[in-house]
Amino acid sequence: MKPHILPAIRSMKDLEKLVKTDYQTCVLLDTHIGHLQGVMQFMQQHLLQPYVHIDLIKGMSHDEFACEYIIQTYRPKGIVSTKMKVIKKAKALGVVTIFRVFIIDSHALERSIELIQRLEPDYVEVLPGIADKVIQQIQQETGAQVIAGGLINTEDEVMRAVKHGATHVTTSDRNLW
Repeated sequence: MKPHILPAIRSMKDLEKLVKTDYQTCVLLDTHIGHLQGVMQFMQQHLLQPYVHIDLIKGMSHDEFACEYIIQTYRPKGIVSTKMKVIKKAKALGVVTIFRVFIIDSHALERSIELIQRLEPDYVEVLPGIADKVIQQIQQETGAQVIAGGLINTEDEVMRAVKHGATHVTTSDRNLW
């Protein structure tokens, strides 16, 4: 197990590989509402504690009510979302929150910092994760624990993100798990 890696699960093949590792935590991305129960049961059987990315569940609304349903029904370790209402609901229900932000320009950076300061999520996932300067700035200005994600597919990129303040790095690249 690599201490800074947070595996991002996009398929059952990813999940099957993950259960052969020492990881206990992962981020569940891209799933369909019809598969969710089976996937969550599989994770529970293998003692995995997932963060569920609410925005990427197909066939389900991506709002605070879906968040409440997921938490009450499946009891994940935490919730990932780009939506303030979802993060607020997850915090109120006592699970770990990961607020996902996309930094595409300086305005997006300023806006994201304001939202992070208001929301106070447990973690902030910054995309693209190769944005070293932004990772450091967000961590310094908000005090939030930063998770780098997106476009990271080498050990060097993982270490660079960590060096600049990322607590974890999410990656779906199985070679980095």
